[in-house]
Amino acid sequence: MGKRIAAKITGVTGYLPPRVTTNLDLEKIVDTSDEWIRTRTGIRERHYVDPGMAASHMATAAAMDLLKAKNVNPEEIEMIIVASVTPDMMFPATACLVQDRIGAKNAWGFDLSGACSGFVYALTVGSQFVAAGTHRKVLVIGSDVMTSILDFKDRATCVLFGDGAGAVLVERAESDKEGIVDFMNDIDGSGGCNLYMPAGGSLHPASVETVEKRMHYVHQEGQQVFKYAVKRMCDVSSTLLERNGFTNRDLALLVPHQANMRIIRATQERLELDDAKVMVNIDRYGNTTAATIPLGLRDAVNEKRLKKGDLVLIVSVGAGYTTGGILMRWAY
Repeated sequence: MGKRIAAKITGVTGYLPPRVTTNLDLEKIVDTSDEWIRTRTGIRERHYVDPGMAASHMATAAAMDLLKAKNVNPEEIEMIIVASVTPDMMFPATACLVQDRIGAKNAWGFDLSGACSGFVYALTVGSQFVAAGTHRKVLVIGSDVMTSILDFKDRATCVLFGDGAGAVLVERAESDKEGIVDFMNDIDGSGGCNLYMPAGGSLHPASVETVEKRMHYVHQEGQQVFKYAVKRMCDVSSTLLERNGFTNRDLALLVPHQANMRIIRATQERLELDDAKVMVNIDRYGNTTAATIPLGLRDAVNEKRLKKGDLVLIVSVGAGYTTGGILMRWAY
């Protein structure tokens, strides 16, 4: 058996900025086409923030919707973890800004940088505090303004991403019939050179030179990322199922990171899953990095693709490389 955590997701919400950017819109500013983007990525449109909206604003909106939906007083929240690679600023942590805005006076928290695996990592961490009995209600949020670090002269990369946020409420699971069954996370730092943002940290602080060299944008070696993502998402998914005595037939839904439709379909094929068992929304949102998994869970709930007791697997690969997977019994 694996590493059961006595914690469960009891609510999920998301936030998408209202401005929708289609492939046809991108054709006007980038040397690309709707057909090229759709056939290579599966993306039709994505949401972009308006100037002045940051990761904390989207995270706050998702958190407030969640508290309202669950009828939870903000003062009941004891921890806030925000997964993001596009925080408002280096410090203070985005979690501090969210805590203040939602009125969670009794919460502590922090930001977590795991790139596209950030939400899975944050959920793993937050759930440990709940399972230990030290915290009763934990907010786990993924929020990224990817448009703030996109180079719109790099047509292979800029078309992939969108902005968004998602949040879940984590509470204690009293029974083996609900909550987190197992988790698996790892990193492979040798792949860091294939997906990264060169400047803005202590190695290359912002300067005229770093701006001129376009070092404050996402840099990606697409083929290397593709190969690694498919292999690791399949490996982690298979391991989580097998070591807990399950097969693909037991799985109700796979919610994979939404980076590229080809990655999703290749993973699906290797795991031998029908379309009905795979959550896909990349066509509408693009890659929202830390927000993709909670937005996938939210959409699955809204589309009535999840019911209490269903076996659900979330899995992601991100810059680092980071890999994360969580197997759970849906709790509501």
